Amino acid sequence: MTLIARPFALFISDLHLQVSHPRTLEAFLVFMKERAVHAERLYLLGDIFEYWAGDDDLADPFNAQVAAAIRAVSDAGTAVYWMAGNRDFLVGDGFAQAAGLQLLQDPHVIEAGPRTVALLHGDAQCTLDTAYMAFRAQVRQPAWQANFLGMPLAQRKAIIAGLRQGSRDAHTEKSYETVDVTPEAIDAVFLDTGADVIIHGHTHRPAVHEHGDRLRYVLPDWELDAEPVRGGWFALHADGSIVRHDLTELTLS
Repeated sequence: MTLIARPFALFISDLHLQVSHPRTLEAFLVFMKERAVHAERLYLLGDIFEYWAGDDDLADPFNAQVAAAIRAVSDAGTAVYWMAGNRDFLVGDGFAQAAGLQLLQDPHVIEAGPRTVALLHGDAQCTLDTAYMAFRAQVRQPAWQANFLGMPLAQRKAIIAGLRQGSRDAHTEKSYETVDVTPEAIDAVFLDTGADVIIHGHTHRPAVHEHGDRLRYVLPDWELDAEPVRGGWFALHADGSIVRHDLTELTLS
């Protein structure tokens, strides 16, 4: 049996878990059982769900299964942290308690060896997408969220379905540059946090970018129910080293 080195932290984002993507769910469940339980910390950096209509949707069997998988990792001794994405920003204290995790603000800074690492989802740095930035500012307001969560669950889901379709339609009309992070916004994160490394998702463009003597790691999105199959995670070790891992390392059926 091969022993797996215990990393300081693992990072995943943009799984977009949904009932219609069973293979992606399977990969997530295997990752949690084979890898997440071996880490000191697990950071879920947004868009783990395709959408989240409110914590009262925890009764849904699919959502309950995901929460239970996270809870099992937490109960096994891994500290689990959740950062909101642009699809699941309505996750609240109810889900956090059910899943045994801690909610984080965006950005969040951690230390590992010589590294100071800023964690973010990445959508707040896509500042050229002015329409999205205005929408984001609106839906992140507590008053808006309280009003929305006060609606019946079925109504919320219908509204979200319409917003998702509108987002898909709008995305096809936007340029590559518009839907990516801007250098100015990234520079501001480095300056404000004092970090020498940034880890984020959102853009679905996994890479390692150099910003002078600083580094920016972009997490991959996960997709196993359509071609091309893709996904993976980053591992941060206590000495500050960062390693990318691929889904081929998991025992998938």
